[in-house]
Amino acid sequence: MNINRVVLAGNLTQDVETKEGKDSGKKFCRLRVACNSRRKVGESWEEVPGFYDVTVFGAQAKAAAEHLSKGSLVAVDGRLEWREWEQDGKTRQAVSVVAESLQFGPRTAQAGSGDAPQEPQAETAATDSGGAEDW
Repeated sequence: MNINRVVLAGNLTQDVETKEGKDSGKKFCRLRVACNSRRKVGESWEEVPGFYDVTVFGAQAKAAAEHLSKGSLVAVDGRLEWREWEQDGKTRQAVSVVAESLQFGPRTAQAGSGDAPQEPQAETAATDSGGAEDW
């Protein structure tokens, strides 16, 4: 039995990066999510940040590009993906998260236009492609 499941909730460390697939020409998004964990050091506990690369496809990518920015709270449910490539004659490897669903948290003054906190987005990123043909 194999299980490949990741659940993260944290804040974006930078604005959403939109890219286009080399083979498909379809757009997708890359997110960088900061998520803290706690570790005991001596007698006290300290927060240790973790930074995770997340790739989002389809209608969810379109929604992320439209609604998320640096500092936005986001919850990601997805899977790990391992990839390998050649760069400068060396083999490189990376593990990242491929989102299967996203939920957007409330926008705060740090995440957006500087306005007061707003209500959370009413919908999670949709799974149908309504209007997202290029995504």
